[in-house]
Amino acid sequence: MKIEGSSALVVGGASGLGEATVRDLHGRGALVTVADVNAEKGEALASELGLEFLACDVREETHVQAAVEHAAAVGGGLRIAICCAGTGWAQKVAGSKGPHPLLPFETIISINLIGTFNVLRFASAAMIANEPLEDDERGVCVNTASIAAFDGQVGQIAYAASKGGVVAMTLPAARDLAQYGIRVNTVAPGLFDTPLLAALPEEARQKLGAGVPFPRRLGAPTEYAQLVCQLVENRMLNGETIRLDGALRMPPR
Repeated sequence: MKIEGSSALVVGGASGLGEATVRDLHGRGALVTVADVNAEKGEALASELGLEFLACDVREETHVQAAVEHAAAVGGGLRIAICCAGTGWAQKVAGSKGPHPLLPFETIISINLIGTFNVLRFASAAMIANEPLEDDERGVCVNTASIAAFDGQVGQIAYAASKGGVVAMTLPAARDLAQYGIRVNTVAPGLFDTPLLAALPEEARQKLGAGVPFPRRLGAPTEYAQLVCQLVENRMLNGETIRLDGALRMPPR
């Protein structure tokens, strides 16, 4: 898929990995729509780059549908859909205080997994209406998982389950949409220098980065964005989940 001139939607695009993706796609000439639950950051980014912003809670069907419809109206149809929306929760499945409460587990699944599915289903449905391009391609969807899907640590039961679901959706979604010329891929990042880790003391951040085999540092959001753009452009990349982690395999703790 050619990025320049294509309409792109980045959900969760106001900060971190999503913001870097918005900037990279915009810099490569895409017509980007930014969607995020954080209106303050989303509007600031959109204003800086001269883009459109839509407030979007991925759990709300109407929000996602509106964001997709807006992006589809730009540049002759939605061609690129990136979902970076997600959050975490740390708690063991059971402990001295009893079982993991159900509500936070349901919330993480709702945002990370069901939210990603909402973006995927509405975006791909819009792409089906596109005119086919080279190799009869109509669109590309890229979702965001985590290496926690494979190496879930102590206390990551909810997060790992949600991201594991995103990984598991990738191949069947690619197969479902193959007849329409729509590709689906997933990135599973390791430890990245995002706002979540920015809250940690610098010493702790350095220690986390030093645990990565190579390069011995936290990943840069721009490196995630670079891979997303490669997934968009290379038509043979389909149905894949790619770890982006510097060969890191997370220990139990």
